[in-house]
Amino acid sequence: MRVVLADDSVLLREGLAALLEGKDFEVVAQSGDAEDLLRKVGAHKPDVAIVDVRMPPTHTDEGLKAALEIRSRFPDTGVLVLSAYVEETSALELLSDDAAGIGYLLKDRVSDVDRFTEAVRRVGEGGSALDPEVVSRLLGRRRREDPLEALSPREREVLGLMAEGRSNHAIAEALVVTERAVEKHVTSIFTKLSLPPTVEDHRRVLAVLAYVQSA
Repeated sequence: MRVVLADDSVLLREGLAALLEGKDFEVVAQSGDAEDLLRKVGAHKPDVAIVDVRMPPTHTDEGLKAALEIRSRFPDTGVLVLSAYVEETSALELLSDDAAGIGYLLKDRVSDVDRFTEAVRRVGEGGSALDPEVVSRLLGRRRREDPLEALSPREREVLGLMAEGRSNHAIAEALVVTERAVEKHVTSIFTKLSLPPTVEDHRRVLAVLAYVQSA
């Protein structure tokens, strides 16, 4: 799987490159700013672009804007955004149209090498990867504005894991329950939220985020 890295910190870029190459990814290019990132994505057509939200020159939302442009210009390239902390507006903007091939992780998660590389691979394959903290904050935002009183505590737990992009099998393993039990919870969640159920992971994430954003 071919990757382009974008972060203004050379140390972080080199560390990520070494980590990914140790897991059989091919880092085809690195960038320190958004403009160079777009050039290199256009030139290399990678499977995944890993992008820092805040990049030069203003260190505000240049990385996010570049990620959105990559989504528009190079739809076959997955985008995994890294952020030092949860930025709800950025997450919603990135995920508003389609969650396929999109990831949003906190930089702290990179230390868990296996989970990080799994997220990169999932995004590169057209799936979704959302940081648990991002999911928690977005669902918390929805609860503050319109409490999800119809859902049971277990259904809320399943919903959070589902929004991370996990399959029913993975949710069952995380909660130590049967896959059949998870299927029942998922069906109940979609019914209570008036959202059509679907088997594709990224559509499940999109449905959850659409509900969160509707507030």
